[in-house]
Amino acid sequence: MTDDSLTLTPAQTGNAQEETCFTVGTRLESGYGLGRTGTIHTPHGEIQTPAFIPVGTKATVKTVLPETVAELGAQAVLANAYHLYLQPGSDIVDEAGGLGKFMNWPGPTYTDSGGFQVLSLGSGFKKVLSQQFAGTANADTDVAEDKIRRAQVDDDGVWFKSHLDGSMHRFTSEISMRIQHELGADIIFAFDELTTLLNSYEYQVESLERTRLWAERCLRAHGQLTAQRAGKPRQLLFGVVQGAQYEDLRRKAARDLAAMEVDGWRFDGFGLGGALEKENLGKICAWVCEELPEDRPRHLLGISEPDDFFRAIEAGADTFDCVSPSRVARTSAVYLPTGRKNLTRAEFKRDFRPLDETCGCYTCQHYSRAYLHHLFKAKEMLGKTLATIHNEYFTVHLVDRIRQSIEDGTYEELKAEVLGNYYGSSSAS
Repeated sequence: MTDDSLTLTPAQTGNAQEETCFTVGTRLESGYGLGRTGTIHTPHGEIQTPAFIPVGTKATVKTVLPETVAELGAQAVLANAYHLYLQPGSDIVDEAGGLGKFMNWPGPTYTDSGGFQVLSLGSGFKKVLSQQFAGTANADTDVAEDKIRRAQVDDDGVWFKSHLDGSMHRFTSEISMRIQHELGADIIFAFDELTTLLNSYEYQVESLERTRLWAERCLRAHGQLTAQRAGKPRQLLFGVVQGAQYEDLRRKAARDLAAMEVDGWRFDGFGLGGALEKENLGKICAWVCEELPEDRPRHLLGISEPDDFFRAIEAGADTFDCVSPSRVARTSAVYLPTGRKNLTRAEFKRDFRPLDETCGCYTCQHYSRAYLHHLFKAKEMLGKTLATIHNEYFTVHLVDRIRQSIEDGTYEELKAEVLGNYYGSSSAS
């Protein structure tokens, strides 16, 4: 089943890709030798890379104003197509003038395709991305994989239930593209099938071919929708590289997407998605980035830990997103130079220092550890807001510092300092 309303011919779609959306800056020789700085050019501004992109799943970074997200230094935000499709509806966002206008965010925006949520929330079963979450018995693995296969994936798309009311919905490549065009983000992602480390190699091969065919359909629909909506700002479409932990599959997927062209349209950049175990993150990124073209940006979905940033940047990743900084902040966990700390610990009760005396965020400039400890103990919502501001600032500025260190030749020194401090001590600063 496909969306038959998209019937423009190739001649009608035109091609708005004469100019590249990415400029490479300084190259990094460390690690895999694939790292670089760069600039992504979008209709709503430039993104200097490497960069961390805060996640505003439902058109909001939870507990903080969009203006505050801008003030803490974020260059762009990422929202989720699945959630905004279900509520309030992509047509509402379109009528409001697009995602940025709807949420009062003037800068660049991203939306992911909704594939992850469709195959997790929408299947009624939390997707197991890593063996570590699956239990130790082989029988558990078999049961988990059986549940995953009940996500109702077929060669055309996915049927799923809304986690809000249980109603049934259908996502295909064409539907995902239409939703993301209505949401109007500057950077959007092709619809893909998310697999897990519990799926067999044979299933990964089958899924990878399905995702490749979906990617072709996404390119075709993207070109047609761009022509239909000629008055709207040009959106950049990223293909998503899957393949789990298998080098041959990851490299094949990257080569396929890099070479793909449909009706004169190609991918403007690439997302590195799917199941990535932490210890293999750098290696897998390197496999993929070695196959991808130099002149297009690479976005690594879903990481935010300091060591992961250094590994991924050395392996060629340009931008990142993750819900973790805001999610853990709402549980009282904050990122400090010496590691992650929980503010409800008794040691903070009479600690009147800022969270980090070297931090320039609004929270550290105005509030003490003792006050934040009190807010979380008293279950006051302000605690979540102040902790989120700090965590997002910490993460955004860490990647900014990495970018600057590549430019000025101090990358190795910064890496040793950050990782030595963050992972070298478990005591509070």
